[in-house]
Amino acid sequence: MDSKTFLFFSALLFFSSLSVYAENEEADPGLVMNFYKDSCPQAEDIIKEQVMLLYKRHKNTAFSWLRNIFHDCFVESCDASLLLDSTRRILSEKEHDRSFGMRNFRYIETIKEAVERECPGVVSCADILVLSGRDGIEALGGPHIPLKTGRRDGRKIRTDILEQFLPDHNESMSVVLERFSKVGIDTPGVVALLGSHSVGRTHCVKLVHRLYPEVDPELNPGHVEHMLKKCPDPLPDPKAVQYVRNDRGTPMKLDNNYYRNILDNKGLMLVDHQLATDKRTKPFVKKMAKSQDYFFQEYARAITILTENNPLTGTKGEIRKQCNVANTLH
Repeated sequence: MDSKTFLFFSALLFFSSLSVYAENEEADPGLVMNFYKDSCPQAEDIIKEQVMLLYKRHKNTAFSWLRNIFHDCFVESCDASLLLDSTRRILSEKEHDRSFGMRNFRYIETIKEAVERECPGVVSCADILVLSGRDGIEALGGPHIPLKTGRRDGRKIRTDILEQFLPDHNESMSVVLERFSKVGIDTPGVVALLGSHSVGRTHCVKLVHRLYPEVDPELNPGHVEHMLKKCPDPLPDPKAVQYVRNDRGTPMKLDNNYYRNILDNKGLMLVDHQLATDKRTKPFVKKMAKSQDYFFQEYARAITILTENNPLTGTKGEIRKQCNVANTLH
């Protein structure tokens, strides 16, 4: 082979490889803004409309959608594995102890059905989970957060590894910071995301250890009386309606009042108390207590990072027909 022929074939191989690369890139753009602009241009509007309709009827849905983001995206991939029902052999993530108190999953199906009527088989449950959480944040008075879409749905339940990823409310601040750092969220991001505790309520099961057999001396005495009234039993029934509002002042509003509360020793869970006292997190707690704008800025940044954690895109995964069941089981 002469040198000209060699150069010709070398150039041909080079441009062929570029062409294949370009085709792969085109096939899998990853997460992008307005991913459904051509395939289902009304998708985000439909999701938001459904979120607001459901929120007007059931105020606690917004808390649920917000919590869905944490419990799904933290565990290895933001791929709606949280929504999958248990099988004969595998317990659903929804039924794990770390998911205690989570509810309203049926309303995700309501949103999915509305989207399917417009665009069958196009929009993933993973994107519906993320966007409903985003719109729930806004419904609660939080910031509007532009989020990328293009996620696909996983087929695997991850209950067996859930505890390796999802931090527990009783773990040390070192463990909490480490778990968050593994998904790219820094200390101010952790402080901001835990500000989600400004809305909703905590079941007595999760906080009685701070009241019985002796009251945690770190708790604000004025707040203890209210907590004891709401949680009179040292062994509360997990199925009973025994809760304490996370924020008695603005319980339905995502705001920076949470940080003022925990600085005043009114945090319900151990992680709330640690956030306000640990030298690594306390400076950011003080800053967010003073500035809601700063809280919202860091909150939006951290939510964006979390929702982009290791998504399935392109041809990976699937687009589920129903959010609670993988297509292979249909």
